[in-house]
Amino acid sequence: MALLARDGFFLHYDTFGSGPPILFIQGCGVGGDGWKPQTDVLAKHHACASFDNRGYGRSGATKDITVRSMTDDVIALLDHLDWESAHIVGHSLGGVIAQQLALDAPERVRSLALLCTFVRGKDGAKVTPWMLWKAVAMRVGTRASRRSAFLAMVMPAAALAAADHAALAAELGTLFGRDLADQPGVIIKQVQALGAHDVSARLGELARIPTLVVSGVEDRVAPPSQGRALAKAIGTARYVELEGAAHGVILQQPDVINALLEEHVQAAEAARHRRAGRRP
Repeated sequence: MALLARDGFFLHYDTFGSGPPILFIQGCGVGGDGWKPQTDVLAKHHACASFDNRGYGRSGATKDITVRSMTDDVIALLDHLDWESAHIVGHSLGGVIAQQLALDAPERVRSLALLCTFVRGKDGAKVTPWMLWKAVAMRVGTRASRRSAFLAMVMPAAALAAADHAALAAELGTLFGRDLADQPGVIIKQVQALGAHDVSARLGELARIPTLVVSGVEDRVAPPSQGRALAKAIGTARYVELEGAAHGVILQQPDVINALLEEHVQAAEAARHRRAGRRP
């Protein structure tokens, strides 16, 4: 188990493979293992790193949970790994952290992949009637019903209709780092951090960074309208909208996501080498 000492706690991280580096940043209520469908494949050609955000999973507890402090964790991890720069992939809250990182330290970011994420943090923390209904359902009732309610937050209805909910919840629980019937208190703090963050006025500054924005058509947490608006605000981003995909697309359609990430990273690496006058 790899640990990085921070201010009063330890940040847990994992590394895999070798090659051009990719750093994966997760969202609310999921640990670094949630990227295994990506790192297991991309580590064949890349150095990959994932981690548990502060206060979650195997990372230590702390009262300071903000997008800014979590961004500082990413910079500290890049330094610890001796990665001068890396391709940054963020999902949901992780996408907002990735945006802040690229604004604070653009020289550390070779490319951005922003998956199922938001223009403004408060867009992700907005409580719609559907979100409120699911939030209540995830906290009351039997453990099986709470797991099913969580699955409905991250998976498309068609996929759930044909799935064994108990088996799927067990499989995803391993990746999330918890039983899906349980909602750790830190998730509320993560959502509050998300809701307090807004760099929408500065997104045009990311135009020089190769950026991929991905949305799922059936995502009710970060709907496609968010992805389209985010790509437009950046100005130069490539936008991809995936049919039949919901908020958990990185788990639901890993082959599609991995192919998109591989293509995106290879293109950014080739452009980087051209600028430096080197052969890819």
